[in-house]
Amino acid sequence: QKRYFAYCYLNIIFERALMQEAMFYESLENKEVRCRLCPHYCKVANFKRGICGVRENREGVLYTLVYGKAISYAIDPIEKKPLYHFYPGSNAFSLATVGCNMHCLHCQNSDISQFPKERGEIEGKNLSPEKIVLLAKKNNCKIIAYTYTEPTIFFEYAYDTARLAIREGIKNVFVTNGFISEEALKRISPYLQAANVDLKSFSEDFYKKICGGHLKPILKTLELMKKLGIWLEVTTLIIPTLNDSEEEMRNIAEFIVNLGKDVPWHLSKFYPHYKLTNLPPTPVHILHRAREIGLETGLRYVYTGNVPGDKGENTYCYNCGKVLIKRYGYYIEEYNIKDGRCKYCQARIDGVSV
Repeated sequence: QKRYFAYCYLNIIFERALMQEAMFYESLENKEVRCRLCPHYCKVANFKRGICGVRENREGVLYTLVYGKAISYAIDPIEKKPLYHFYPGSNAFSLATVGCNMHCLHCQNSDISQFPKERGEIEGKNLSPEKIVLLAKKNNCKIIAYTYTEPTIFFEYAYDTARLAIREGIKNVFVTNGFISEEALKRISPYLQAANVDLKSFSEDFYKKICGGHLKPILKTLELMKKLGIWLEVTTLIIPTLNDSEEEMRNIAEFIVNLGKDVPWHLSKFYPHYKLTNLPPTPVHILHRAREIGLETGLRYVYTGNVPGDKGENTYCYNCGKVLIKRYGYYIEEYNIKDGRCKYCQARIDGVSV
């Protein structure tokens, strides 16, 4: 029995040596900890994990279980994120680990985002921050995108990678649900140049029932990102019967225009997936009406997504109305911006390297 306990103790010591201590937590009594990475602020008992499934308390020390463990990485067009006003036409080295701090019933990447919670396991290929930056450079990627799952839950991994990337002249972007603490966002902001934030609804009830999150912290994240100078684009997946009313679209549009009329809004078509297979795809006319509402509200750039060939994929000059960037899916077919200005009327076009 003594040998068994000694073995268990040595095994814990060995695992600790392989794991990375988490950032943003505080110690409590009885070896409990309070995670402060996201607005869940999980109280985590000894040898338990937080809601994300990838941060574990070991004897009063909170560890990230996914540091250096990439479950998915690829080279994508930046338009796939979607980011239409941040180095358009560029390639991004995309990276993810397993895990998420929400459990959206319609998640398109549920096989990896919910893996730790549904399987209780951590998977991923060992890929160091140094190796990620090297691969990005080797493949001529100007950008590293932390995406596919939720970058907040692999914060330490993203943070170390982002700092190295900046030294090599590579930009960093988050594709995120926006459910991150103010402290964490401020910490990474010097190394984060852009973000696409999912504003899934303007209803707290939707966030609680469909996503396992809350609305107000996400609105605060959007406001803080804008204040910190992070280039910001917003995406709303329009789901029939759940968040597709004109009233909701107008509420979202009015919030975004208060952030800035230069903030692009992406309206994406829903397809049945994961636990929402009982709903139909979003009718295209709903997307078109939502786009009209966004433009009527005063937004300069409103896009439709998941509808290849739709006119809403294009970037139009807010001043003269001409097509500036013609797209088909994630690819650019025509580009009429020079030195950040409309080629036709010389209006200044909002964005980074546009």
